[in-house]
Amino acid sequence: MTLFYLLLPVYVAFCLWLGVRILRKAGFDGWWVMVLLVPIVNVVMIWIFAFTRWPTLPANIKQDL
Repeated sequence: MTLFYLLLPVYVAFCLWLGVRILRKAGFDGWWVMVLLVPIVNVVMIWIFAFTRWPTLPANIKQDL
């Protein structure tokens, strides 16, 4: 059980780091990754992120499904 509590912060930090990289490539501020730590809000924000226009995509690419 001690190993779990030692590795949990490493896992969380790694997931947040990956989220920051994804957000920056999409053209958003990396601080939005902190929303992932808030229950319920994190699920809503993932959906909003998925369906908003990403600033780094060219204007001629259609993003609708």
